[in-house]
Amino acid sequence: MEPVYNIFAATQPEVPILLSVPHCGTHFPSEIMTEYKSEFLQSLDDTDWFVDKLYGFAPSLGITMITANYSRWVIDLNRDPQSKPLYSDGRVITGLCPTTNFLGEPIYRDERKEVLPNEITRRVSAYYQPYHQKLESELNHLYQKFGKVLLWDCHSIRQFVPAIHLEKFPDLILGNADGTSASPEIISQAVQTLQNSDYTFSHNYPFKGGYITRHYGQPHLQRHALQLEMSKVNYMDDSETRFDEGRAGKMQEVLRSVLKKLIETLS
Repeated sequence: MEPVYNIFAATQPEVPILLSVPHCGTHFPSEIMTEYKSEFLQSLDDTDWFVDKLYGFAPSLGITMITANYSRWVIDLNRDPQSKPLYSDGRVITGLCPTTNFLGEPIYRDERKEVLPNEITRRVSAYYQPYHQKLESELNHLYQKFGKVLLWDCHSIRQFVPAIHLEKFPDLILGNADGTSASPEIISQAVQTLQNSDYTFSHNYPFKGGYITRHYGQPHLQRHALQLEMSKVNYMDDSETRFDEGRAGKMQEVLRSVLKKLIETLS
């Protein structure tokens, strides 16, 4: 069995920021892998491809990063464990244990409409809880050390996903649950830095942050959380299938800048 997560520890003195990359995983447990349609397993289009590589510089800033190993089609680490929906605006919302991709196409061979409750419970125990327990542990460590902590949740998506949003996505979308998952000062600093980049920017639309942002963001306790969604074409090629070093390097300058600004704000 593959580890549920990878930890990339800070290589410089720690700062009160933790990075989470919950959708970069591509592994499937052997006992259920044959249940999925083979043609979908070859592409895994809903994966946040290479986001862990994109943020690979973070440990050099004193930031620890946790990344998922298993595909979001096994279990989605950024969904409510009770499967409560994140949005109610008619968009396609894949569940805790998805049965379709973002286009609404069935991903299982038998085209099941749901995963059975006992199997969901097993996956929660085997794959979901260990990731979140590690998140909690790392956040508690930083909180105890600094008296404050920021969780930065890292995501990417294709430029066009009509089942979610009819128009092309902005380059960068900052989510903070409509201002409730982080302090105004932290949100303002992130917004200002991202807005002043060369990329198109949106704030809390069409994504406000998923379960991770909404659950761990408790600014009244000095526990803050932000989600950054980005269009894959910003660091991949035009087909959004291959990592593009030139585009990624430009994006990394922006990511490095915003994280440095947030380190200063938290200090």
